[in-house]
Amino acid sequence: MPQIGINIKEATIQKREVIVGIDLGTTNSLVAVMQDGQPAALSGKQSGTIVPSVIHFAQDGRILVGDEAKNFLIEDPEHTIFSVKRLMGRSYNDIRNEQQHFGYRIIDENTEGLVKIQVNDTFHSPIGLSALILKELRLRAEEQLGMEIHKAVITVPAYFNDAQRQATRDAGKLAGLDVLRIVNEPTAASLAYGLGRKQETAETIAVYDLGGGTFDISILRIEDGVFEVLSTNGDTYLGGDDFDRAI
Repeated sequence: MPQIGINIKEATIQKREVIVGIDLGTTNSLVAVMQDGQPAALSGKQSGTIVPSVIHFAQDGRILVGDEAKNFLIEDPEHTIFSVKRLMGRSYNDIRNEQQHFGYRIIDENTEGLVKIQVNDTFHSPIGLSALILKELRLRAEEQLGMEIHKAVITVPAYFNDAQRQATRDAGKLAGLDVLRIVNEPTAASLAYGLGRKQETAETIAVYDLGGGTFDISILRIEDGVFEVLSTNGDTYLGGDDFDRAI
């Protein structure tokens, strides 16, 4: 993987323009913004900042996202979508051995094309479902900040391939967001770690990211506000979901 340098000293944002940062996770998601030089997670009018990455299609036609949807994981799994991030940018051929781990139906009419999820008589793509989660995060940010949000940076696992990264961009667009950059999750964590630090000497750090679907590591060098990604690796099938299945 090519080396990447990020200079936070030179990062500037136009006045009155708010760019949110989004962690679109396998299990939970979150939206944050920089306030007074520090990152702050947003909740809108909700009680917490963590949004379960769960979508429920109710019998009355409503689409529930987050905590409300999570309540239906056990009582109505056929109409409740979880861990959709693991399906992003993948064909049925890629995930045919995982079908039994999902309570909802993943159709197999085209093993080479991107997967579709069937809910009643409607077919949904992982991109469209992820867009529902991103839209919920955008609305929460707008509620708390009192302004419309149009731009975002979204994090992804270090070893997401091009198709998965493009799928994430497409989901952001469907949610009404201009995705300015896709950032590797361990890189984002290291940026948060180094933000505002005034170390005299350069340091090399390792950042581990163990999530619901993936396990990543990145080695970074931080010197005078410049972050250089030296190496990154990961496994997109070694996360909390996999631990649950093994147990």
